[in-house]
Amino acid sequence: MSDLGEVLMSVLSTIRVPRPGDSVHKEECAFSFASPDSEGGLYVCMNTFLGFGAQFVERHYRRTGQRAFLHIKRTRRPQKEEENGSGAGDPPKKKPTRLAIGIEGGFDVSEQDQYDQEVKVVIFPERLEVTSEDLANMPDVVRERVSLSMAGVLSADSASHNLQVQQWDGEVRQVSKHAADLKQLDNGVKIPPCGWRCENCDLRENLWLNLTDGKVFCGRRYFDGSGGNNHALLHYQQTNYPLAVKLGTITPDGADVYSYEEDEMVLDPKLPEHLAHWGIDMMTMEKTERTMTELEIAVNQRLGEWEVIQESGTTLRPLIGPGLTGMRNLGNSCYLNSVMQVIFTVPDFQNKYVSNIEKIFNDAPSDPTQDFKTQVAKLGYGLLSGEYSKPAPDPGEDPSVTPEPKGDQVGIAPRMFKALIGRGHPEFSTNRQQDAQEFLLHFINMVERNCRSSDNPTEAYRFLMEERIVCQQSQRVKYTQRVDYILQLPVPMEHATNTEELQEYERRRREAEETLSPPPPAVRAVVPFSVCLAAFSEPETLEEFWSSALQAKSTASKTTRFASFPDHLVIQIKKFTFGLDWVPKKLDVSIDVPDSLDLSALRGAGLQPGEEELPDLAPPPLVTPDVEVKGIPGGFHGNEEDDSLCSPLLSPVLDESTVGQLIEMGFPIEACRKAVYYTGNTGIDSAMNWVMTHMDDPDFSAPLVLPGSSSAPGGTPTSQTTPTESVSEEHLATIISMGFSRDQASRALRATSNVLERAVDWIFSHLDDLDSMDVSEGRSAADSVSEREPPQGPRVRDGPGKYELFAFISHMGSSTMCGHYVCHIKKNDQWVIFNDQKVCASEKPPKDLGYLYFYRRVTE
Repeated sequence: MSDLGEVLMSVLSTIRVPRPGDSVHKEECAFSFASPDSEGGLYVCMNTFLGFGAQFVERHYRRTGQRAFLHIKRTRRPQKEEENGSGAGDPPKKKPTRLAIGIEGGFDVSEQDQYDQEVKVVIFPERLEVTSEDLANMPDVVRERVSLSMAGVLSADSASHNLQVQQWDGEVRQVSKHAADLKQLDNGVKIPPCGWRCENCDLRENLWLNLTDGKVFCGRRYFDGSGGNNHALLHYQQTNYPLAVKLGTITPDGADVYSYEEDEMVLDPKLPEHLAHWGIDMMTMEKTERTMTELEIAVNQRLGEWEVIQESGTTLRPLIGPGLTGMRNLGNSCYLNSVMQVIFTVPDFQNKYVSNIEKIFNDAPSDPTQDFKTQVAKLGYGLLSGEYSKPAPDPGEDPSVTPEPKGDQVGIAPRMFKALIGRGHPEFSTNRQQDAQEFLLHFINMVERNCRSSDNPTEAYRFLMEERIVCQQSQRVKYTQRVDYILQLPVPMEHATNTEELQEYERRRREAEETLSPPPPAVRAVVPFSVCLAAFSEPETLEEFWSSALQAKSTASKTTRFASFPDHLVIQIKKFTFGLDWVPKKLDVSIDVPDSLDLSALRGAGLQPGEEELPDLAPPPLVTPDVEVKGIPGGFHGNEEDDSLCSPLLSPVLDESTVGQLIEMGFPIEACRKAVYYTGNTGIDSAMNWVMTHMDDPDFSAPLVLPGSSSAPGGTPTSQTTPTESVSEEHLATIISMGFSRDQASRALRATSNVLERAVDWIFSHLDDLDSMDVSEGRSAADSVSEREPPQGPRVRDGPGKYELFAFISHMGSSTMCGHYVCHIKKNDQWVIFNDQKVCASEKPPKDLGYLYFYRRVTE
């Protein structure tokens, strides 16, 4: 014991007690998905609080010299019947009342299984073990420091838990603008605590109390004919009384409140007061009906799309083994799970991160949880190795017995990867549902930034598109090329092959609405894939095209072709679109996407003999008649000594109403200004056409720079942070961790007044400018470029345009902001469905309902 005490004394100065703000990684290894539940347990460094599995703990000791680790080992014990919630005396589990995790009113994230936990201190390299009993006999100074450190680690919220709470502590509902000053009539109405019925039709479910006059009416009719008869909505249309509360959802924690004028579910901070006006005491009410959130989930799941895509109608055979590892859903992270499952079937990513994993781990910085390459390699190995492809244990089974595959796996939880790749991003840093296509492009961007001086696996997806524009009046042409990673195919619904069936369904649906009868079974449009491909390849007419040959407006046609064919081609079916009112909607469509694809006929040919190119001239500037020019008679005068050094400030005339309309559609303000400027104030249609044509431009959202102006696109206005002004080191570290240099990160922060989220958006919208920036020497981008050789074009691979389908990602739900994603991947001639932790052999892969399709080149 004395020797043990001496060893502890020798490392005592390195043992710390966690302080507020310290990240304690006690649930997951930095290099693997080992946890306290793993066979070897988890070792937590008592200095850095990084966690390591048994395979990696010695590596950390050798690299850092840290010797003291807290070893945590959990063993699940079988639950008895009374332990797993079936006992009559068990209190009911409290229902969540807000979309949050680990906070009051949120989802309970405590472990449902019961564990035996063993904790001890292990000293390396001797692997001396010190238990709590051993500490009792140690000198006071040793016992107190080590015990406090142990207690601090065990009691601290894990880093993953803290991140989860930060990401999912978000109310999706906003406070109603009517809540603060809501008018309530003194008409003597009192609402009983139960026994409600609609005042128009005697319905007893889905009832809404209008908070202004106390009237109780039924709600809206659901898609299947259930729900109500729209009487609450009709009452609002007659009275304009805006707020109603759903009876049956009122509890001491809140209720469903709907604002008819704002057309959304809202929060009412004064709800107890507003309910008390009608004699309702919130503190005594109990929930008797499903909330609108619960109903939305239930309704979505009843749609045939959910059943078909998840293959719910058949008993699927579970699969386990290398490359067949499930991923846990971290709260709406199915979009990430589906994309990354497909990514690591591509050999380029396997070779870059998994085959090279030892070098990546050896080169990892002191905190590998913040290193992009380390976390991508860790994820790739976790998916491909098969180490975590094991059946999930049943709480009632003996943990010492290997369970039979039942569908759900132990799988991996990509917490560190999700935290790192989403860090600083306004959407991917949250636990809200996201668009899988947008996440794929975000991940590609991250890889691009981290592979600027090494092999880049995203080259497998990268290709060039050729755009050919012909001025119809002069017949002169313009060819441009742009880099792309995804082929987006439109869905021409007007070419559906079951038009008559769709029209009949629409007629019967309208008839059902008018007669308040149940609607007919939904009919899905059937659109051939060949029609989608033809819609992409056919010429597009550009109205109000400014022809540099004519120096005037003309009409032009634009055709798009491939300038190169990638090794792996991603096709997006553009199911998510906008209605006539610019409200996002999803097309319910079936498309016969082929297993084999030949795009050879869509290869571009470039400038042809006899074709004459359009002159490379910009449109004339639109400026006010009385241009403000500093230092010129009639202009603005400042310090007379500086007048001779100042250049004219051109002030463009822009139709602000058109700019405003574009902004309301969700486009960046600078892009809207450019659209109006370059279309010569000719109205919303031509401006909208410009936006759609230039959305992929690298400087799409960069500030408008007028011809003759000395400002470079993306330049930092003088009103913003000056080059010498300090920027946040924490924000710098965040952006640098994404693969950018310190100079580039500094420039982004200075250009956005030190706001991290804006800086991240700025830097990703100026990727093409970054290589030509030399901020450290204070030179402009133009100066830097002039001293270098012309930059090489993007590196692309090319080959035959023949492909075979090997994977697809499907979406269920009404929009990209809700619903669920799964992916199907073809492995060894067998289609496999990856539905988060469920990995099974697919019986009927729903290839006609996919959203993203992944093809690989066929070589003859």
